[in-house]
Amino acid sequence: MGTPRIAIIGAGMGGMAAAGTLRNAGMDVTVYEQAHAFGRIGAGIQMLPNSMKVLRGIGVEQRLKEIAFAPYSHLNRIGDTGEVKRELPMPEDLYGAPFLCMHRADLHEALCSVVPMEHIQLNKKLVGLDQNGGPVTLRFADGTTAEADLVVGADGVHSLVRDIIVGPDKPIHRGRIAYRAVFKADLMPKPISVSRTKWWGTDRHIVIYYTRRDRSELYFVTSVPEGAEWITKESWSAKGDVNELREAYAGFHEEVRMVLDATPDCHKWAILERAPLPHWSQGRVVLIGDACHPMTPYMAQGAATSIEDAAVLARCLEGIEIPSIEKALNRFEAHRKPRTTAIQAISSANTWMSGGSDDPSWLYGYDAWGCDLDKPGSAPASYPAFQAA
Repeated sequence: MGTPRIAIIGAGMGGMAAAGTLRNAGMDVTVYEQAHAFGRIGAGIQMLPNSMKVLRGIGVEQRLKEIAFAPYSHLNRIGDTGEVKRELPMPEDLYGAPFLCMHRADLHEALCSVVPMEHIQLNKKLVGLDQNGGPVTLRFADGTTAEADLVVGADGVHSLVRDIIVGPDKPIHRGRIAYRAVFKADLMPKPISVSRTKWWGTDRHIVIYYTRRDRSELYFVTSVPEGAEWITKESWSAKGDVNELREAYAGFHEEVRMVLDATPDCHKWAILERAPLPHWSQGRVVLIGDACHPMTPYMAQGAATSIEDAAVLARCLEGIEIPSIEKALNRFEAHRKPRTTAIQAISSANTWMSGGSDDPSWLYGYDAWGCDLDKPGSAPASYPAFQAA
């Protein structure tokens, strides 16, 4: 019956990873993105071995290794004294892939490099989807339409596709905000640790790491309590006050204070969550990434799980005919949902790697290319329940 035509809504990390994996599986893919152009958003990102295995399969691992920073370890320290809470050295052979820290734009550019531009349509803001048992009709704000045999909603935390197939949901605000900044390392008087370091305070933390192999650039992201006036703000574009930021970490270790003293400016956004969804697909429309399992940044698994989704979805769809799409989507969700639900809950609790009891092998050792798709994706035997309120 021919190769299924697949429309991906959103050209972020999950959307472009899905474009790469689905094209590698022989699919006819078009990506629709509402932005007019791709920009270099000032933020870092961690790619741990579970997502790096997918990037290897897409064909961008070597490109990233040439520019990204490979931390010595996953290091957790007490915020004021610097005492080590837990350290996990991360050589490439530990989980079968490297641990890399990089600028988000470098990862995005790498993912875009394997998808020809003629398969990416910019300035295409989705306004509606119509299903009647056959091809899905996509309607865009510019008055144009398109048809696809499958629509993949990779349109992030504000997903319109999610609203269409599941219904609008309300973000969960737990009274926390994040500051972030990327800046040149030579603004500091001396280097920082060669590990990716999370500094734990009693009610706040900060994660700091280099984003380039030559250690010329670094990034940090925080989580601190904040008043109710930030409850509705979920934008990454809001500017923060560096003096407020420094004051929030005034009692932390000298390395943290050195980084913040060198910070020229910063951004600030509310950390909002969403509870796990009852289902991820409807008919021939499916959600991936932040559109269906958004999570706090505390485990560095938001983009990573989106990238995992891309590989598993491609495997579920490879070689199928159009009438079997819905069955393939059910298989995809049955495998992925137990794993992402566990990660959402653990990340929300913000306890990951804070002590010596976590076994990270279920998380970092997962291989989206080789796992058994007819069994639930790897997750710990028990994990905290996700608290919706």
